[in-house]
Amino acid sequence: MSRRVTPALLVSALFTASLVGCSADARPGETWQAPAEPQPTATPAPRAPAGAAPQRAFAVGVRQLKLNRDGRALPVTLWYPAAGNAGGGAKRSVAAASGRFPVVMFSHGLGGRPDDYATLLTRWAAAGFVVAAPTFPHTSKGGDGNVLDVLNQPADVSYALDQVLALNDRTDDQLHGRLDADRVAAAGHSAGGVTTIGLFTAARDERLDAGVVFAGTALGVGTAFAGAAAPQLFVHGELDEVVEYAAGKAVYDKVPWPKAMLSLPKGDHGRALLSDSASLRVVSDTSVEFLRWTLYGDTEAKKRIPTDATRGDIATFDDHL
Repeated sequence: MSRRVTPALLVSALFTASLVGCSADARPGETWQAPAEPQPTATPAPRAPAGAAPQRAFAVGVRQLKLNRDGRALPVTLWYPAAGNAGGGAKRSVAAASGRFPVVMFSHGLGGRPDDYATLLTRWAAAGFVVAAPTFPHTSKGGDGNVLDVLNQPADVSYALDQVLALNDRTDDQLHGRLDADRVAAAGHSAGGVTTIGLFTAARDERLDAGVVFAGTALGVGTAFAGAAAPQLFVHGELDEVVEYAAGKAVYDKVPWPKAMLSLPKGDHGRALLSDSASLRVVSDTSVEFLRWTLYGDTEAKKRIPTDATRGDIATFDDHL
């Protein structure tokens, strides 16, 4: 049976948790209905078969898909491994590199947009991943700031994933034959972290093999993690002024699968994700190795994760992978 959540109660809870600090003022809408939380049926190990991730860096291409889910405009920015020499910024609509690449769905925070995270997401693409980032209709920059719409975003991500994977079969598309539909992860920051958690709990998408949650909380989506085991990497600043570190840690503690938490003692709500810095390099390197392990099945990458996570004493690492 589904649970009904009134706008007043949810907005009050969101303000209490300071989640709305990511954006402009929120405007509650009509009564919303949150999905029921399924019971966990986890299996004991990651699903990705053993393999080896690419060790070379790729050039990066970027393009946009114009999607619409039942009247909800969902433009999706795609960063992908491209043909040509690595280095420099992402190039618009260039040919894809040869190979088949896992897909990572990325969800932005309140008042954000995918381009805000371009530095991080370009590095993921350069490491051999196709990154697809929807711009959500109400919680993005320029939207109406309706924080309640976060509850609709897991379904947006699943719909966007459908459309992205369909490109693999389109002979006229740059990504024809380049996508590995059996190796998919979800990631997100702040409200996008809520969205990502929801994809493994109340709105479980069984295609997802792993998750990366930046400064997220389970508010509105719960902690009933369900389905096949999907390793999770949590990243959270201990000085987070928007989503308290303890709130993120509480969700992490509920994950029943292989998991790790990268904690930044001097980290805030995630501004280090938006531009190049020593902190971003630690977060980027750690998350790349995590994705190499979970999506490519690269066991050597897994061995490198603790070293990358603790380089330079910028972060501490709780490792249960």
